[in-house]
Amino acid sequence: KPYDLKLFDIYRKVPKDLTQPTYTGAFISILCCVFILFLFLSELTGFIATEIVNELYVDDPDKDSGGKIEVSLNISLPNLHCDLVGLDIQDEMGRHEVGHIENSMKIPLNQGDGCRFEGEFTINKVPGNFHVSTHSATAQPQNPDMTHTIHKLAFGEKLQVQKVQGAFNALGGADKMSSNPLASHDYILKIVPTVYEDLSGRQRFSYQYTVANKEYVAYSHTGRIIPAIWFRYDLSPITVKYTERRQPLYRFITTICAIIGGAFTVAGIIDSCIFTASEAWKKIQIGKMS
Repeated sequence: KPYDLKLFDIYRKVPKDLTQPTYTGAFISILCCVFILFLFLSELTGFIATEIVNELYVDDPDKDSGGKIEVSLNISLPNLHCDLVGLDIQDEMGRHEVGHIENSMKIPLNQGDGCRFEGEFTINKVPGNFHVSTHSATAQPQNPDMTHTIHKLAFGEKLQVQKVQGAFNALGGADKMSSNPLASHDYILKIVPTVYEDLSGRQRFSYQYTVANKEYVAYSHTGRIIPAIWFRYDLSPITVKYTERRQPLYRFITTICAIIGGAFTVAGIIDSCIFTASEAWKKIQIGKMS
């Protein structure tokens, strides 16, 4: 006699006339379905949403930049005339530029008594500084007032990602209006290369930085006070990388199967325990009556 394929059925069926529905079983079944639906929606939300994973490594991520970093500076000096304001750039590669004017703009403030400097320029990937001062002015003022407010100081590309809370504009909002007008200001910056990679694999290169600052009165060799606003920077060898990731489809399907199977199994065990206890209690009650 040939083998019947039904012998290989591991999912044996129980005849309907041998099963017994109960109110408790119905209640547990409804709760189980609601619980499964809740977990399913939670997993679906996590599957659709992207997570951002960060990592640290030692490398220069933006090798195509030619060893340059883009800088964006926006600073207001309400008590210093625009004719006196200039940007100077120095670094350890020998660069020494006084009165940088390329891609920069000076906007008069306070009816011409003050100035707002906005500029975009590049620096080399070596330690150095750039500073706002009166060094490039044709005639040095007697008492230059260096009280200021920094609106923006950022390096590299602008990253607008809600889930990444980094120090990309750490000096934004720095207010030194109540400081000594003749004081120089030193901002010591530690620049950290940062890479952001989206789901498509596109990378954007930016820089975060930490900052420390001090104020002091600086005298020239002639005894005159010539204040300036210094931004002294150095680069960190550590790179921070943010990567967008989405849960793989196979993992999502596996999790859903585990949720459904686990929930039904646990619900079945609970229902079985309640039903067995209920039947045992009925037998005890019948025994007492007899």
